[in-house]
Amino acid sequence: MFLGMLFIFAPLVIGYLFSISQPAKLTLLNKATVSLVYVILFLMGLSLAALDNLSANLQAILRIAGVFFLAMGCCNLLALPWIDKWFPIDSQATQTKLPLSSMALESIKLIFVVGAGLLLGLILGFDLSWVESASEWILFILLFFIGVQLRNSGLTLKQILLNKHGMIIASVVIITCWIGGILAALILDIPVYQALAMASGFGWYSLSGILMGDAFGPVYGGASFLIELMRELVALALIPMFIGRKPCTSIGYAGATAMDFTLPVIQTTGGVRCVPIAIVSGFILSLLVPFLMLLFVSLAG
Repeated sequence: MFLGMLFIFAPLVIGYLFSISQPAKLTLLNKATVSLVYVILFLMGLSLAALDNLSANLQAILRIAGVFFLAMGCCNLLALPWIDKWFPIDSQATQTKLPLSSMALESIKLIFVVGAGLLLGLILGFDLSWVESASEWILFILLFFIGVQLRNSGLTLKQILLNKHGMIIASVVIITCWIGGILAALILDIPVYQALAMASGFGWYSLSGILMGDAFGPVYGGASFLIELMRELVALALIPMFIGRKPCTSIGYAGATAMDFTLPVIQTTGGVRCVPIAIVSGFILSLLVPFLMLLFVSLAG
């Protein structure tokens, strides 16, 4: 896990070392970042098409995933807006100037790209084993570009590495996810510690599915994967529409993905000043996922 963290932060740090003074080059960099966002979303759709068939236990998986997703999502969205109210981000932190209709269209475009990748993968049925590796390399390039943008945004290292908003957002996400997990445990009649383990994925769907599948069986592993995958997909829709008015809410709902996958979308639609907040909150959540999940698994056993 720590090696993975190193790979995530290395391109950001390297990119931060590059200073660009020409506005034309910065404009070109911004356009390249947006283009790569669409590429990686398309690859995400292809990766969904490559998933194993879960039809045997699909009904149970969908029920568990739906209850957890709604319970945690509601708790998140009830609490996170209070951060925007009590700890508002500087007005310069959000640079999106699109009207709401345009931001909604941006969300639809993002989801459409994912859907197009999924549909193409299902129709053509070709080998998709290369998609995960390609997505990782493109993500590294995106993070490098974001590092360059950070360097040329006027932000200091202190603002990037020690961010009050990021730490507050992560804390609220953790607490509200646990509350939602307890509510799901009551609804589904499952042990509370098992539910807390399920609720501690914070958007990291690949790791969550593996850990929960190993601990509680394939049904809960598949459900955990879907819970966090749905969080990521909904975050893609919410971020462009609401980050201009509710930046902390938008970043918080993205969970652990705010540090990597949804970071380019946050940067593109919310402005580069939202990036340090997203990095700090996403880093904290990503760091805690395996520890908290395994802790609650041990308690559940």
